[in-house]
Amino acid sequence: MHLGYESITPLEREEADREISIRRYNKILTMVLDGAPLSNILSALVRQIEYEKLGTRASVLLLSDDGLSLLNGAAPNLPDAYNRAIHGVNIGEGVGSCGEAAFSGNRVIVEDIATHPNWIDFKGLALSHDLLACWSEPIKGISGDVLGTFAMYYDQIKSPSTSDLILIQEAARLASLAIERSRAFQFQRQASAIFNQLPIALVTTNAEGHILDANETFFNTMSFNGEDKRPKVFSPTKHLSITGHSDCELIAASLTERGHWQGEAKVFRFDGQDFDAEITAMAFNDSSDNTIFAWLISDVSERKQAQDLIYYQANYDPLTELPNRTQLFERITELTLRADKADGFTLMLMDIDNFKQVNDSLGHYCGDQLLIEVGCRLKKLAGGTSTVARLGGDEFALLLPNVCDIDAIRTFAQKIINTMEQRYALSDSKRVYSSMSIGIARFGEDAHTLEKLLNCADQAMYVAKEAGKGRYQFFNQGMQQRAERTALMHTWLKTALATKQFELLYQPIIEVSTGKVVHAEALIRWYREGETISPLEFIPVAETDGSIVEIGEWVREQGMDLLYHYGSSYGFSLSVNVSTQEIWSHLLQDGLLTSIDRIAARLGDDFPFDQLTLEITESLLMEGHSNLIKAFEQLRAKGCKIAVDDFGTGYSSLSYLNYFPIDQLKIDKSFIRNCQQSPKQQALVNAITKMSHALNLTVVAEGVEDQWQLEFVKSVGIDFVQGYFYSKPLNKKDFIALLEASKSR
Repeated sequence: MHLGYESITPLEREEADREISIRRYNKILTMVLDGAPLSNILSALVRQIEYEKLGTRASVLLLSDDGLSLLNGAAPNLPDAYNRAIHGVNIGEGVGSCGEAAFSGNRVIVEDIATHPNWIDFKGLALSHDLLACWSEPIKGISGDVLGTFAMYYDQIKSPSTSDLILIQEAARLASLAIERSRAFQFQRQASAIFNQLPIALVTTNAEGHILDANETFFNTMSFNGEDKRPKVFSPTKHLSITGHSDCELIAASLTERGHWQGEAKVFRFDGQDFDAEITAMAFNDSSDNTIFAWLISDVSERKQAQDLIYYQANYDPLTELPNRTQLFERITELTLRADKADGFTLMLMDIDNFKQVNDSLGHYCGDQLLIEVGCRLKKLAGGTSTVARLGGDEFALLLPNVCDIDAIRTFAQKIINTMEQRYALSDSKRVYSSMSIGIARFGEDAHTLEKLLNCADQAMYVAKEAGKGRYQFFNQGMQQRAERTALMHTWLKTALATKQFELLYQPIIEVSTGKVVHAEALIRWYREGETISPLEFIPVAETDGSIVEIGEWVREQGMDLLYHYGSSYGFSLSVNVSTQEIWSHLLQDGLLTSIDRIAARLGDDFPFDQLTLEITESLLMEGHSNLIKAFEQLRAKGCKIAVDDFGTGYSSLSYLNYFPIDQLKIDKSFIRNCQQSPKQQALVNAITKMSHALNLTVVAEGVEDQWQLEFVKSVGIDFVQGYFYSKPLNKKDFIALLEASKSR
């Protein structure tokens, strides 16, 4: 029943208002506390106001999320057409009653819609539905922001009384409570749904570690799958481990000082297993001022394993599982930057001697087994503070921190050599012996940078290998000087041919039975700015930078030109040397054939191929490649001869003489030089000569320098001799003069 205010005293009116408010609050608050839908609460509120104030048609409009317009909230007794028309109306100054109230945040009273300027654009709509007055109160939240409007419409021109203003203000407050509570419930439901569906483990605990709440992901991640008696405690002390830190103290200090902690840790599951995790921990106080901790735990084990694999592949050799070049260089760099680097350190570069022969003869599996075993032996010798690395191929390195004493290094290097010389069991039936060449450089003494240190150790290793293998060599400044000179020669060689610094000399080869000059060997010499550079020095340099191919073609051009113009007249043949580096590949072999054909064609169609001999090194016989054999067979088909130079100084190659297309062996001068003092050397020369003749090969003795040596080579049946006893290498003019003199005799 509607209460009339006109017939009661002010005191009675205040009491009546209080009773109405209590009744109104009880009904609406009950719905709010019960979590009723917002639309139901607002509709009930509107009806309650309409009941209390007869003749009123009330409306609740809600501010849109973007804060620019008003949307229908509840207006059960307003015409549907009107509600649809105002749904989404923009707020702003002078926009009706509700639009301006929402925009300004102030109450707007329009007593006569027909005449009020705010309604100019809307009065036709309102009047068509008999809406003549509209009072609008902004609905504000606790923080003072506008949430919407509460409006009261009338079918007559009407001004509000004091009680009307109290009523509309109270209605707005109730609407505010309903809206904010509803939004809080909605947020809570959304948060709860997100909480439970997060793919990341989330748990909240009190200060003692007792679990207050946790999502399913947490229990799954922590390996607890039971439904009942779930774990009640999660704490850093029990479940976290951070390498190198006091777990509890580190996390607790961060949470206390900053309110959060983030990092990686080992997390121990409830079943005792552990995993790698990224953790974010936060501390906050609840409404009772109790400290609550929230833990976000993300299992990153797979990612860590992938990172570990990538790191391993980038820093370790997959075959030997030793650090690789990258990691070695990093460790050397760390030592060079260290504060106590004055103590110095030592780097050893090591190379397995004759590894290629193991690989070629026994196969790559045995070669790999040898590398693995060498790595194991080195690692066992090195100890904990040293670094053993495989740099690639058959090259290893050993880094010795704080070790620079020469005697200690010598002792250790010899220990390595002795260990490496012990027999290797590569398979059930394969047993091999090998050795190691070691180059040693010391940081502080020999070099002060990584690059320089590596260069010094590499130079020393090269010298050790050249000296006979199975030995160690310290770096010295002489090596540096030789390296610098080698670098200069690389530069000089680029212009040596163009500036005509080379000259071809000819050393006569004498037929033992007649004493006549029947052959000659072409020998290159390099004269640069008054200096004679030995072939023993510059040929290896030319072989490493590839210029030997161009030099070799120049030698053939000069030699074949001499042979073409003088060979027939004086009845001699000519040998030219072919570097292994000129014919190690199929492409180069084809290039050699093409080069010889091109030079011969330029000289004339009647070039005397049968007077041309190509000298190869003994080591080339070890290759035995079918394409190389085919190339030499093609040369022999033209009439060329093939000779093996310096025979006896390389690897044993007697078995290859049977099928390799050769015509002549040249016994190295070292055999001839020592013959008089060594019966064994005499026996070897005699055996080589007889074997060669049995294979229809002619024999040349190099380095014959005295009468005794000449008589000896005659006695064993050697066919030709070459050496200073007869003549040193001659230039073209002197050689032709010698031929002329020999011809006249």
